[in-house]
Amino acid sequence: MSPYMAKIVGQEDFVYVWTLGMPGVGDEQDKLVTVDVNPRSGTYGQVVDVHSVGGRNEAHHSGFTDDRRYLWASGLDTSRIFIFDVHSDPAKPRLHKTIDDFVAQSGGVVGPHTSYALPGRMLITGLSNNRDHGGRTGMVEYTNGGDYVRTHWMPIDGDLRGAAKGGRFADGYGYDVRVLPRRNLMVTSSFTGWNNYMMDLGQMMADAEAMKRFGNTVIVWDLHARQPKKVLDVPGAPLEIRCAWGASHDYCFTSTALTSEIWLIYEDEDGEWQAKAVADIGDASKIPLPVDISIGADDQVLWVNTWNDGKTRLYDISDPHAPKQMLEQQIGEQVNMVSQSWDGKRLYFTSSLLSNWDKKAGEADLQYFKLYTWDGEALKHRFTLDFIAEGLGAPHQMRFGAYALYGLSPPVKVAQR
Repeated sequence: MSPYMAKIVGQEDFVYVWTLGMPGVGDEQDKLVTVDVNPRSGTYGQVVDVHSVGGRNEAHHSGFTDDRRYLWASGLDTSRIFIFDVHSDPAKPRLHKTIDDFVAQSGGVVGPHTSYALPGRMLITGLSNNRDHGGRTGMVEYTNGGDYVRTHWMPIDGDLRGAAKGGRFADGYGYDVRVLPRRNLMVTSSFTGWNNYMMDLGQMMADAEAMKRFGNTVIVWDLHARQPKKVLDVPGAPLEIRCAWGASHDYCFTSTALTSEIWLIYEDEDGEWQAKAVADIGDASKIPLPVDISIGADDQVLWVNTWNDGKTRLYDISDPHAPKQMLEQQIGEQVNMVSQSWDGKRLYFTSSLLSNWDKKAGEADLQYFKLYTWDGEALKHRFTLDFIAEGLGAPHQMRFGAYALYGLSPPVKVAQR
């Protein structure tokens, strides 16, 4: 999460799951699903609210404003952004505003992905553009109120926008963004364009030209100026970025979907930002397809999910230049997102990647929300919600909610369990 946001230091009350509608499942619409995860609650482990938004937009990622009062959730296909009020009643988010003109306002950015909180601002990474629906894209800045501010296009060959080219690539692709404010650093990664992420996975993997259209770069930026400084080669579609927050830890991690590696983005002894592969994730020849990663609050561990084999892996990153795998565990038929509680004692998992990439319905343990506890040695399963059986769809991004963040108390008496 953004360091500009208030952190949840106690027990989270809710998990908000941004969920993709599925044909033939429930109302078939994208929706925000609220799950009660406080074990002292009488509705622990249950869905307590569902808010459908109408149609299917390729629901994907979501993020809070810096005050955690609003949750921005977007669709990769329609480029619509849905802003939910989660502070008035954290148990029942309500749709506050919808941004329907993202593409026009931004000057052609398509596929809003990461919604990242800056002071009084939301920074939205794009995945594509409206000219050729390829990977060339930018980041779009809004006020917390949802007013467009400006667009920051990714540097490319021929228009590096002042950035230095650190290797062979300057592809202009985008995906995720994270910041280290004390270093005035912003880092972005790269994925693929609309033509690929909306294509059937099997068809895409059999298309040699389509497989060439994936990002191979991580970009380091001047955070305050929003100025790209250096384009780093990170071949193989680097996805999620997670940065260490320790006072002397000047580095971030990403993982590559196509080459199944953990990469370190770090500052060298000369003060230059560099990128290098530091660990393998499973057997790349079996295409495990690394997706979400989650760094521990103490910068000592990194959880890595691999979608295709449905596993999570835990790495000791006490030496960031030499991560060591500590654990490997099956979570489901497929697994995508992993979210840790701030204290690291609880881990939540969801399953969906993209509508045209997900495995077929009917296979066991396919679309789910799961809670595990972690005691430092073992993951212990606590409960599972089958999102297909519940008529909800395909669960993707998770965000935590808590009454205490807004000075509120639960409106009903809770039962000790």
